[in-house]
This record gives sequence, C-alpha cells and structure tokens, in this order.
Amino acid sequence: MKLLIAGVGNIFLGDDGFGPEVAQRMSRRDLPQGVRVLDFGIRGLDLSYALVDDGFDAAIVVDTTRQGDAPGTLYVIEPEMLEDADPEQDALISPHDMDAGKVLRTVKAMGGHCERIVLVGCEPESFGEDSDEQGRMGLSEPVAAAVDKAVVLIESLVTQLINGGKGEVFHKRFLPNPPALFATGSNDGNHTGGLR
Repeated sequence: MKLLIAGVGNIFLGDDGFGPEVAQRMSRRDLPQGVRVLDFGIRGLDLSYALVDDGFDAAIVVDTTRQGDAPGTLYVIEPEMLEDADPEQDALISPHDMDAGKVLRTVKAMGGHCERIVLVGCEPESFGEDSDEQGRMGLSEPVAAAVDKAVVLIESLVTQLINGGKGEVFHKRFLPNPPALFATGSNDGNHTGGLR
C-alpha cells in the first residue's frame, strides 16, 4: 500500500501551522515502506495532483479543524464520499481549499484511485487574528502540546491502514487533558487515554 501523510496549513497564521509542524516531525520518524510524508502548506490542488500522479492508495491529512472542543483536542475524521456525488461537479475549485471530501472527489474526477482520506485534526486556539498584526508565527501552547500526541496517533493509524483497516471508519476525539479515570486506565478495559 502507498500511503501519504500530508501536512496542510499556513505557518504564518498561528495554530494553522499545526499540519506542517506534524509533517516535519513525522518526516524524522522511521516509517514503513510505501509511506511518504509531505508538507503541502496551503496548496490543496497540489495535494490532489500528488494523490493522482504518485498513485497513493490512501492519505492521512493533518490540519486544524474547529469542532468546538478545548484547544489541543485531536480528532480522527474520515469524510464520507457520497455515492451519488458527481465528482466533476463537486471538484476542488480553489487551489487553497483543503476540504478532504472535495480533495477525494477531485482525485476521482482526475482519474486517481486514492480510496481513503483520513483527517487528523487539532482544535486550534488562535490563528493570530487576535493580535494587532495579520496573523503570527508559532503554535499556541495547547496546540504545540498536541503535536507529539498527533505523531503517535498517526503512527497508529498508519499501522491500521497498512494492515487492512479497510472497513473501519474513523470518528474519534482525543482530549488534550484526559480525565483521571482514563489517565490511569479503568476496570472496563478502556485504556485509550482521552478517547471519547
């Protein structure tokens, strides 16, 4: 299996640099053969072309996503590919659009065979819009603390995808500060950290 780990985001907009930071750390890890790590920044169209031209079977896209939880919360989301969607009508239009569902439909419209895209997202605290300047460099404290956790999570997903996790659909949330019950494990066999 050929698998792409794609960091996306704008390093000049605070926590939007989460994806590129995770990609940078992942590129220093020992990964299985067939797994490639790339930082796409804000180039969604480039991601689509890479998925088509390089023949990836699956991709893990790493980005920020506002879901309403505490900053630093990690999410694993697999966008649904609607069976009746027309990939040519719903193709990616903006070169800076990083909607994973649109990327997958664009890949299919371009003749690619990437079957799965899984989003590993992090709840941002700020994109720098609260300062006097237009954005800022550097991650907020809770998002920076989530980077290493995201690396471990992605390595686990890589193993699952390579070992045939074809039917499993991912919709999970990992809290930045798990409750004490989960931090030490519990008698119900749930030792998943902050997984809810």
